[in-house]
Amino acid sequence: MSLLDKEVPVLLARIGNYPLHHGSLGVVRTVGRLGVPVHAIVEDRFTPVALSRHVTRRHVWPTTGREDSERLADGLMAIGRATGRRCVAVPTDDEAAILLAEHADRLKEHFLLPPVPAHLPRLLAGKASLHRICAEAGVPSPRSRAPRDRRQLVEAGRELGYPLVLKNLEPFSRLRSPAVGSTTTVRDEQELLDRFPDSAPPPVLVQEYIPGRQAEDWIAHLYCGPGGVPRVLFTGLKLRSWPPFAGVTTRAVALRNPELARLTERLCRRIGYSGVADLDWRYDRRDGQYKLVDFNPRTGAQFRLFENTHGVDVVRALHLDQTGREVPDGPQVEGRVFVAGQFDFPSVAAWLAKEHSLPSDLLHVRPTERAWLSGDDPLPAVAEAVRFAGLVTRRLVRATRTGRLLTP
Repeated sequence: MSLLDKEVPVLLARIGNYPLHHGSLGVVRTVGRLGVPVHAIVEDRFTPVALSRHVTRRHVWPTTGREDSERLADGLMAIGRATGRRCVAVPTDDEAAILLAEHADRLKEHFLLPPVPAHLPRLLAGKASLHRICAEAGVPSPRSRAPRDRRQLVEAGRELGYPLVLKNLEPFSRLRSPAVGSTTTVRDEQELLDRFPDSAPPPVLVQEYIPGRQAEDWIAHLYCGPGGVPRVLFTGLKLRSWPPFAGVTTRAVALRNPELARLTERLCRRIGYSGVADLDWRYDRRDGQYKLVDFNPRTGAQFRLFENTHGVDVVRALHLDQTGREVPDGPQVEGRVFVAGQFDFPSVAAWLAKEHSLPSDLLHVRPTERAWLSGDDPLPAVAEAVRFAGLVTRRLVRATRTGRLLTP
C-alpha cells in the first residue's frame, strides 16, 4: 500500500465513557504500525487503549456526553493545540463525529476533517431522521415510529406488531436520558408499557422486528470523499453479536456483496456524505430487500475486518485522502474473519438457542483479525481482561444483592 504521511498525526477522537472499546484500539494500531504518531483521548491512563505501544501521547479527558457542546468543542481545541500540528481526527462514536462536523469551522484550525455537511452526521445518527432520509432516498428500512406520548406508543406497537425493537432515538440523548440501555426487543404490549410507566415515554424509536430465520445481518464500511464518492467500500456478513441480534458485532466475515455495495454507494452519493461510515443492513427474505438499520457516521468497532488488496482499510484511506495522497484502488480481501474477544463466548450459546439461518461452517472459521490479542501489542489485551473480569464481578454482586439474574 502507499505509505502514510508520518509527519501528520492522528487523533483518536472520543466522547463518553466506554473504556473497553476495541474499535478505538484498532484505530491506534492500524496507523501506529505504519509509523504515524497517534494521540488518543482516554478516560484514564490505564484503559486498554492508553496502554498500547502504538500511542504517542495520551490525553486523559473523561467526558460523559452530557456536557454542553461548546465546552466539548473547547476541549477538542485544547487537545488540538497540545498536539503541535494539525491531526487527522478519527471519531469512534456518533457524538464525536457530530461535534467535529458541527464545529468544523473552529476545529479545522487543528484538525484535518472531511467536508461533510455540518448537519448530516446528526441526522444520520438519529433513528427517526435516518428513517426519513431512507424514505426520501428510496432506500428500504424497517418500519419505524417515534411516539410522543403513551397513546402513540400503544398505537405504534399495535400497528407494527410484536415482537418490537426499541432504540434510543437521538445521539447525545442516549447518554443524557437513555430510553433503553441498548437495542432492546419487547415481546408484547404489557412488557412495552411496563418499560414506560409514565404518560410521556422518553425519546425512543419503535421499530418492526424482522425474525432471525427470515433475515441476514450485513455490514458495509466505507470512506467517502467529497460528494459521497467512495474511495474504499467493503461489505461483510455479521455472524454473531452481543446481545444477540441487537448488539455489537462479535464475529463477522468479509464477503463481497455487489448489490449491497451499489445500494450503499447510491445512498452516500445521494446525501453527499463525506468521511468514514459504518452501516448496518438487514436482509429480509420475506420481501428480498436489504433494509438499512443504522448509519453510523464514524469508524465502526469492527472496521479492521476489511482491507483491500493494497492493505488499505477505511482509517488508512481517510489518512491518505486527508493528506493529499492517492488511495489505492483494489478489491476487498475476501474471507477475513473478525472476532471480538470475550463477548464472542456468551454470544455462541445465545445464537444456538435463538432462531437464525446462518450456515454452521461460517460460524467456526478461524479468525484473521482479533479485536484485542496481538503479539506486537500485548498490554491492551491484558488490561481488557482485567477490566472485563471486574465488570462481570460487579454485575454478579449487584445481581446477587438484588436477587436478579445477570443480564447484558
